[in-house]
Amino acid sequence: MSEDFDPSKFPTGLAEQMEPLVVRVLAGNPSPYTYTGTQTYLVGNQSDRAVIDPGPAIEEHIDAIVAAAAGAKITAIMCTHTHRDHSPAAKPLAARTGAKIIGCAPLVLEDDGPRADESFDKDYAPDQILQDGERFAGDGWTIEAVATPGHTSNHLCLAVAESGAMFTGDHVMAWSTSVIVPPDGDMADYMASLQKIYERDDKVYYPAHGKKVDKPRQLVRGMMGHRKQRERQILKLLEEGPYVIPDMVTQMYKGLDPRLKGAAGQSVRAHLVDLQNRSIVAVEGETWTILS
Repeated sequence: MSEDFDPSKFPTGLAEQMEPLVVRVLAGNPSPYTYTGTQTYLVGNQSDRAVIDPGPAIEEHIDAIVAAAAGAKITAIMCTHTHRDHSPAAKPLAARTGAKIIGCAPLVLEDDGPRADESFDKDYAPDQILQDGERFAGDGWTIEAVATPGHTSNHLCLAVAESGAMFTGDHVMAWSTSVIVPPDGDMADYMASLQKIYERDDKVYYPAHGKKVDKPRQLVRGMMGHRKQRERQILKLLEEGPYVIPDMVTQMYKGLDPRLKGAAGQSVRAHLVDLQNRSIVAVEGETWTILS
């Protein structure tokens, strides 16, 4: 987040009409990882609406979501993934409105290695899990699930068939690249998911953090190029000799906000794990080397 970030420029709780079928409400949870906060979207009209990424369980934010529905029935609460800035409000909002929780699967980590699951919402319990390509419809709107694992293994993007809008959660954001945290986050899956949405014809992206994206394919192409550049940086460093991740971060991320060094280190680790799976690098303890 830039040093001149001013939360007052991004007022929380206001219903902003983004296009005829889409209303946005900003939650009051700005941070170095959430930028201005989590953006909740309502899709639909005066008859019925779906809520996408209800956000953190902040009572004022839940009140704002209900107010933004403007009397329309909320029929579905849909989550792109289950990080705690995205899904915890689903349960209290469902209790208040009677809507079903529909969308991504609960996250289950199967390995016994180091984890970062303190950031996940363990209470998320969907009534219906959407598979890739599955749809949920209301009065004049249809939302399609697009499986996009990478940032998390359960990440979905959600596309509106009638308008060409796609809600990209944390998969694509205009303000920052997505953080990939192994073992659940997977760089190979993330790159494949970027390629997947690049091949679609969606007209606009609405991310959970940051401004809307009016040229989605251009941004995604740049994001894929950025990740490939990071991989080349890692390999160039390892050609000089063995490295540990903190030293790589220092070399690769000049001028980085100190609060984001941990996230940068996780993304470097994700690249390294991908390279290791491709038999390009090896690790002993915390020291990484390139294979000849």
